[in-house]
Amino acid sequence: MMFNCPLCQSKQYVQFHQDKKRTYLRCNQCLLVFVDPQFLPDPEQELAEYRLHQNSLEDEGYLRYLNRLVDCITPHLNTNAKVLDYGSGPCPALAHLLNKAGFDADCFDPFFGPDEIPGTSYDLITATESIEHFHSPATEWQRWMELLAPEGWLAIMTKRVLSAEKFANWHYKNDPTHVSFFSVETFTWLAREYQLNVIFPDRDIVLMQKLA
Repeated sequence: MMFNCPLCQSKQYVQFHQDKKRTYLRCNQCLLVFVDPQFLPDPEQELAEYRLHQNSLEDEGYLRYLNRLVDCITPHLNTNAKVLDYGSGPCPALAHLLNKAGFDADCFDPFFGPDEIPGTSYDLITATESIEHFHSPATEWQRWMELLAPEGWLAIMTKRVLSAEKFANWHYKNDPTHVSFFSVETFTWLAREYQLNVIFPDRDIVLMQKLA
């Protein structure tokens, strides 16, 4: 059965890796690595997996992890910037840190609420360990572009695909809810396609600015 790349809609892709549980494909155009659609988890499976996560405001290690992103993006923002934490999960820890840093942060998560995105325009959209869960990254990306103000920023945390050899032994792919895997080349393609500047300040952090 033929289907399109979930990011760029190309029909040109190749098998990238196969294990006992899933087949992974790589798009020839945007180089996204994605799970064959027949292996995508259903919403009930996703929610059950997410409820196993134990992130909290009392977890100092988790807060240090999130503060790496806050430290990277803060120099690029004005005081009182309007922020959306997209895919915030049941504990809005990043929004808490952003509010503490002087920004005005909203939260949105399709599983844990609110039901609708609170605002219509944001200076920053954050996605920490979120985009690898997207079944339809093109849809989510288009939504971000509509929500992002001119010269606004995307701040993304996700581990990146490095090579087929490393992917084969990569623990990150084993989470059943991780279905879309990005590389430097994929983010570079997105920057060209959506007219964004892109910066890679750390091994798992990407900053992208929307051109005016």
